[in-house]
Parts: sequence; structure tokens; C-alpha cells
Amino acid sequence: MIKDILKNADSKMMKSVEAVRQELVRIRTGKATTSLLDGVKVDYYGTPTPLNQLGTVSIPDIHTIAIQVWDKSAIQSIEKAVMNANLGLNPMSEGQLVRIPIPPLNEERRKELVKLVKKFAEEGKVAVRNVRRDAIEHLRKAEKDEHVSEDDRKHAETEVQKYTDKHIKDIDVIIQQKEKEIMEV
Repeated sequence: MIKDILKNADSKMMKSVEAVRQELVRIRTGKATTSLLDGVKVDYYGTPTPLNQLGTVSIPDIHTIAIQVWDKSAIQSIEKAVMNANLGLNPMSEGQLVRIPIPPLNEERRKELVKLVKKFAEEGKVAVRNVRRDAIEHLRKAEKDEHVSEDDRKHAETEVQKYTDKHIKDIDVIIQQKEKEIMEV
């Protein structure tokens, strides 16, 4: 019973860390990356369609994303979707190719992005702490219901705290890397 609670808590904490990592991938850093467009949905014949299903997304150079569109009629929809995604990007079409230049970030925008990164980090840490709280509740309930010894419960609570500390540290490391990446000129 205790092993299941610990395993479940560790698994949920890892998912929280991964969710933070996925959120941060979408934040642009002044360098072109295909993951910037992962969340962009294009209105393709009335259906919201992921951008990568309408063409080949590539990085020809560090400041440009190129989309080789398969259906020429979707070019305007792709441009509109990229502009409406609030990424601060302005696509340009050249035949069946849509080029998206990645402008360098100014100092003010960098600071805004760092604040956003810290907000995502705090949300991730709160999620990890909520998992800790739930695990400790389950352990206390197990102690009452199934007569788990108090020593076993306390030992398990210590383990849960170790998991919590580890995953919060993981989030801090991810955030430091992203901040460094954003502030890099």
C-alpha cells in the first residue's frame, strides 16, 4: 500500500515537471525552433488542424522558420493562424513556402518572458506540492484504515518529501536554463 502511494506520488510529480518543460518549449528565445509552432492550430476547411499536418516545418537558419505547405490553398490560413497565436511573429509567403522570421528580442520583452517563465515554474511547484499533500493524506488514511504503523507512515512521509524536494529542484534547473537562454543576446 505504501509503495503504491509513493510510486503514484513520484509519477504525478514527474508529470508536473514535464508539464512545466512542455510549457517552456513554447516560449520563444530569439532563436528559431520548430516547437514554437507546436500549439498553432490552422482553420483548414473548418477544422482546427495542427500546423505540422499541413506542411513540412524546418529551420533553414537560426532566425527563420520555413513551412513547405502541401496544399497551396492553406497558405493564407496558415499565415493567419501564426499571427493569431500571439507569438509576435509575422509570416511571409513565397509560392508554396511560408517564411517566418524570428526577430531578436528586446530587453523589455526578455524581462516579460522571464516573468512568464517564473509564473510557469511556480505553477509547477504548486502542482508538485499538491501531490505531496495528497500523498500524505493517503498515508495518514492508510494508517487509520489498514493499521499501517506510525513509523512506516513517518518513513513514507519522509520519502514523499524527498521526492518533492527532488522535483522542485528539477523545475528550478529547467527554469534557470530557460532564463539563461532568454537573456542571451
